Amino acid sequence: MSFIPLLDPPGDPQGTSLVFAVRGTRVVLVDGEPAEVVETAVDLGVTGIFLGTLDDRHCWAVDLDAASDLGEDDDPERFLDLYRLWGAVDEPTWYVAGRAVQLVEWQRNHQFCGRCGAATVDAPGERARVCPECKLLAYPRLAPAVIMLLVEPGETLEQAVRREILEEVGITVGKVEYRGSQPWPFPHQLMIGFGAWYESGDVTLDEVEIVEANWFSPDEAPSFPPGMSIAGKLIDEWRTRVGG
Repeated sequence: MSFIPLLDPPGDPQGTSLVFAVRGTRVVLVDGEPAEVVETAVDLGVTGIFLGTLDDRHCWAVDLDAASDLGEDDDPERFLDLYRLWGAVDEPTWYVAGRAVQLVEWQRNHQFCGRCGAATVDAPGERARVCPECKLLAYPRLAPAVIMLLVEPGETLEQAVRREILEEVGITVGKVEYRGSQPWPFPHQLMIGFGAWYESGDVTLDEVEIVEANWFSPDEAPSFPPGMSIAGKLIDEWRTRVGG
């Protein structure tokens, strides 16, 4: 499946639209005719957020927390958090669900200007809220993280990897190689994965941020994160490389 992020709907949709209805940080997926999606949102007193297309299907996010009337058939048990949704849908759909939750939360938190307090509106032509009084722009928040931590100001991601490994477990690494990235909507991270080559040092915990660290062979390794996380995928790659 292929998702294309877009700001505005591209012409006539192919088939029904896919609506990600969000309550808090929980979501339910609903199929709907395009016109009905917009009409239902208007009836509920909310603005639908167009997300893009998933295999040519138009995808929308609707903030039910802002709805004036949720309706009698709005069953809270239908709504799943993103952890529970993983495995219940395919991976591309899960990523779109995460995008829906992030954009709905961003819209909730930027109804008013942080500088002058005026009500904000959608900025034309880009994913942003703009203050009509002082013109301050507010973009969706994104917090880049190298697996587990925000990057310090003024350093590269590779420098952050070396610094954190040395500070937290006393190991010096040399070559650092980018492995991949993953949007991580808990609530608005971008996880960035690296591999690193050992140079020197013994495992020494900082005893502040790290509770336990050690060297492991595949046979001795404890339970690791599931494959939904980039951490789990890095570990799976390691297992494959060393034949574990």
